[in-house]
Amino acid sequence: MAKRHCRLFHVDAFTRQRFCGNPAIVVLDADELSEEDMQTIANEVNGETAFVLEAESNDHDMQVKYFTPRFPVSFVGHATVAAQYVRAKADGRPTGRLRQRTGAGIVEIEILEVDGDLRVAITQNPPSLGPVISDQQRSQVLNALGISSPSLHIDCPLQIMSKGTSRLLIGLRSPDLLNSLKPDFDELTRLTPHVGAEGFFVFGMTEDGTQSRMFCPAMGIPEDPVSGNAHGMLGVYLVNQGLLTPKAGRVGISRAEGQWVRRPGVVASKWSLRAKWRRTSRSSVTQSSCTKPTFTYNSVRDCPIETACGTVPSEGLSPLLDPCTP
Repeated sequence: MAKRHCRLFHVDAFTRQRFCGNPAIVVLDADELSEEDMQTIANEVNGETAFVLEAESNDHDMQVKYFTPRFPVSFVGHATVAAQYVRAKADGRPTGRLRQRTGAGIVEIEILEVDGDLRVAITQNPPSLGPVISDQQRSQVLNALGISSPSLHIDCPLQIMSKGTSRLLIGLRSPDLLNSLKPDFDELTRLTPHVGAEGFFVFGMTEDGTQSRMFCPAMGIPEDPVSGNAHGMLGVYLVNQGLLTPKAGRVGISRAEGQWVRRPGVVASKWSLRAKWRRTSRSSVTQSSCTKPTFTYNSVRDCPIETACGTVPSEGLSPLLDPCTP
């Protein structure tokens, strides 16, 4: 029986510590997998999974398809960083620029060597500002999260933003209130199509940044440890609401997330309001721009990126994971 061989990796993004930050699964050499296979694998490993494939035309160098445990999505920020980091490390690819095709279009990637580690820069179009949800939806969402109306930040309307996937941004008057959230995941799943947001991003501002929690139960992710995509949206949202004041056309902020699920990570972001925001990360991300943002992720050093080879029989998906060294 013919077999298709792929390589599967586990990467913790936004951290330099094992089992912290935001985990992603990366599958290299995924060209012969069907989308049904990909969905089955993502469900089996129970995580956001990036499948790396060869290019199909001259306008890009490679392509990545993304799957949550429940369905495909067009783009995942931390999984993009993970995929490019693994691809460069595992195959010894040179640093430089390349174009990656995704369901959200073609994104420009730059891989840099910094202090003996790799840094991955992603250039994207800015997120879209969506509608503020209705009073009825607001009440339903707050009840599902265990948030009282007086806990909300007075200058933060509950607004939807989109970049590949959509998020509802919910600002609290104090980050301490994040500790008291009591999310009802079944109710949040039910509300997702009615509200029009695939995730619920709750944050509170500190003196030098923000703390946040992200819930995406409809995507099979009850609580996302550290969301690069949502943090990019948050910066634009805060500037738009006048809660971040640029100096010389620039603004920066640090964010902590993930401690509630014992996977802490930090995102340090900078935005230039002229042309580009660059968001850099160590255990983090880096960003820049309100017109054409550049997301720069400094990928994880000393992280156990490889866990197994996947051997997928052509007539089924068992055995799915066959640990080995490629």
